[in-house]
Amino acid sequence: MNLSRIFIERPVATLMLVLAMVLFGALAYRQLPVNDLPQVDFPTLRITASLPGANPETMANTVAMPLERQLSTVPGIESMSSQSSQGSTRITLQFELARDIDAAAQDVQTAIAQAARNLPAGMDPPQLRKINPSDSPILYLALSAERLPLTQLDAIADARVAQRLSGMSGVAQVLVYGSQKYALR
Repeated sequence: MNLSRIFIERPVATLMLVLAMVLFGALAYRQLPVNDLPQVDFPTLRITASLPGANPETMANTVAMPLERQLSTVPGIESMSSQSSQGSTRITLQFELARDIDAAAQDVQTAIAQAARNLPAGMDPPQLRKINPSDSPILYLALSAERLPLTQLDAIADARVAQRLSGMSGVAQVLVYGSQKYALR
């Protein structure tokens, strides 16, 4: 006797079984946790290196390339990207989700130490930082005014806007960029 014959000969039992499966499926579906922005911790590290006065091409050739060459030996790297600008290089390493971030940071620190002998003399050691891509800014706010001087606009941004935004629920950090701070010489 095959399996389909059992269900064909007992239509009421088949219907009850299907209804029970649909009911349990609906109940299980309602119990599933749903989140608009689920918390996913991507194992990501960022290396920042600076060499004051060096142009982007020099940074890419003398700083980024030796670091990338050494970092490529670290196991579990899913992607590596670098950006070189005037006086600084930033290398971002994304690891496999199963990779322990602390062990990866230790391996990367070892690779940086090994690459240090190939970096320009007198350069500060590269800085390693754990980052979470989901913590990146979700809002940039620009202020401008035709009738206010920039110093007053800076004061408003610092005293009013930043204070109110940082007091809101769910706001982790508020940074004010581009302000003009005067210093005496």
